[in-house]
Amino acid sequence: MKKVVLMILFFVIIFASCSVKSSQITSPDENIAVSFQLSPKDGAFSYVVKFKEKTIIDTSYIGFNFKNMPSLNKGFKAVVKKPVEVNNTWQMPWGEQLNVVNNYNEVTVQLEEIADLKRKVNVIFRVYNDGVGFRYDFPEQENVREVFITDEKTEFNLTEDYKTFWIPGDWDIYEHLYSTTKLSEIDALNYKVNEALAQTSIPENAVNTPVTLVGKEGVHLSFHEAALVDYAGMTLKVDTEKLSFTSNLVGSKNTDYKVKRTAPFKTPWRTIQITDNAPDLIASSLIVNLNEPNKLGDVSWFTPMKYTGVWWEMHLGKSTWDYGMEMVDGKWKDTGKAHRKHGATTENVKRFIDFSAKNNIGGVLVEGWNTGWERWIGFEDREGVFDFVTPYPDYDLDEVTSYAKSKGVQIIMHHETSAATKTYEKQQDTAYAFMQKYSMHTVKSGYVGKILPKGEFHHGQFMVNQYNNAAIKAAKFQVAVNAHEPIKATGLRRTYPNIISREGLRGQEFNAWSSDGGNPPEHLPIVAFTRMLAGPIDFTPGIFNIKFNEYKDGNQVNTTLAQQLALYVVIYSPVQMTADLVEHYEANPKPLQFIKDVGVNWSETKVLNGSVGDFVTIARKERETDNWFLGSITDENSREIEIDFSFLENNIKYEAIIYKDGKNAHWNNNPLDIAIETLTVTKETKMKLNLAAGGGLAISIKKTN
Repeated sequence: MKKVVLMILFFVIIFASCSVKSSQITSPDENIAVSFQLSPKDGAFSYVVKFKEKTIIDTSYIGFNFKNMPSLNKGFKAVVKKPVEVNNTWQMPWGEQLNVVNNYNEVTVQLEEIADLKRKVNVIFRVYNDGVGFRYDFPEQENVREVFITDEKTEFNLTEDYKTFWIPGDWDIYEHLYSTTKLSEIDALNYKVNEALAQTSIPENAVNTPVTLVGKEGVHLSFHEAALVDYAGMTLKVDTEKLSFTSNLVGSKNTDYKVKRTAPFKTPWRTIQITDNAPDLIASSLIVNLNEPNKLGDVSWFTPMKYTGVWWEMHLGKSTWDYGMEMVDGKWKDTGKAHRKHGATTENVKRFIDFSAKNNIGGVLVEGWNTGWERWIGFEDREGVFDFVTPYPDYDLDEVTSYAKSKGVQIIMHHETSAATKTYEKQQDTAYAFMQKYSMHTVKSGYVGKILPKGEFHHGQFMVNQYNNAAIKAAKFQVAVNAHEPIKATGLRRTYPNIISREGLRGQEFNAWSSDGGNPPEHLPIVAFTRMLAGPIDFTPGIFNIKFNEYKDGNQVNTTLAQQLALYVVIYSPVQMTADLVEHYEANPKPLQFIKDVGVNWSETKVLNGSVGDFVTIARKERETDNWFLGSITDENSREIEIDFSFLENNIKYEAIIYKDGKNAHWNNNPLDIAIETLTVTKETKMKLNLAAGGGLAISIKKTN
């Protein structure tokens, strides 16, 4: 069957506006088929996607609106080029797995206007066993040079009123709680925005990506994009009556267009992950596969690691980012506002270094180390507030870095830009060279606040280039970037493997200072099947002091302790924070043992079971040791799950240390109830275990012979 379908494409097929002809390309396993045609009425180009012979994306059209020329959406003739079959394997320098199979069928459809301008655009389709990617290629041509795109009109017309897990199409942030509604009930314009957010912009009834949909018969879809470079981020405008999405690019208040490019250029890939079960969504490699191969070469200077840091204590109010004094006439003075709660002191950071060194934790993040924090919040013009080389007087950088080196611990740099892009651009070379001087290879960057220059949004083309260029420049100084308040992850970590992780979701800190009760128990079982499909997440797990009434009365983390351990396996990142305070870990040495043991860099990942928004179980094999670690989390519902250990090697016995919810555990009523037991397991072992409401399960699995 596959050969017959592809043979059709071996011939050059000419489409004309006066006739209807179509063609089709399938996935290597033939389960996914993409057909495309020109309308006999007006020469508009459309495509259809089928999964296991069922239409899931019905006739959907493409097009572009421009500032400087007529729309490009009809009046085409077309040539379908000979298809290409690709099947290779590439290796991740770090990641969820070592070997990534890259197996797809590709076809290019060359569209050309029949009218006088004779503009050309190619549509490139790649069809994998786990989904479809397509992008637009504007070749070099006489009548299209500098292009001002006011919007891209790519349709995704669905055939069912899917259950949809979505956040609003915010042009500034992704830090929203997920809603679960029917596609026909999405109402982003009336979404209740958390008052604690620093900025937000939801201009239309649209959703941000990845957006995940579940059909009545088990079809699972996730819409996103790959290889977002020099282009605006894409939201998806929702038509609740037609049950459709249309690409809607993030704009700017400073221009009357959304993207400016010069031909030749290619757009990002528009992606549809397609499976018949939830676990295979997480297992999909579609997004990274659609990116170009590694351009940096050897990045062994970056070490995947767990890290502690001066961070959570500031969200709790135990300490502050700012120094507590003010600079007057070039000198630090007590102006009556001093509070002496500064967190990034030499003494405090050395305490984290000692703890990390004792507990197999490779790094320490230090926030609030550099001058400027006393002036950045509440100021309209934040340009020039921060520099990235000047520490506060109570932070001896030379002493700290020397001490960390003696203990075998890396210091992770922090650059809070306050979204002042000109300041950061001017200082990047100096800041990265400063890191290189002190052998710091990882930076956490932040972009809190409305973007400067005014009128730009976090996810428009201007900021896409800011984020990407910062990371590309960082690589020249052997610096890896963990971005917060970022653009979305789109798989660029394959091309630039110093792009290691990012926030881009409603994180752990909302539990400390949110007025709406924090992240509900269903949050992470949704995140695993939505945001995590885009790429690594710096979520900051490991909070042991679940109810921190001594700091924030009425706030808490809405999980059990066992779930906090499980997150080290479930929510993937090559940098995983051990986020709580040192004293809370030292008071709980038994659960701390799992954090000491768990890996961060994997050779294999197995998604054992799961349901979007309900629960998920993932096992991962550590590259360095071949030890396995398993994590399982659930929403507000307790449940029994079965663990099948068939992923283990034949004829080998393993010691399994199981960290599970105690009999009376509950995310709110009794979150610290945890039971720990040690068993022997083999490939043949199956066991049933209970997850408490908001609970979890973590297992360390090591060979015994």
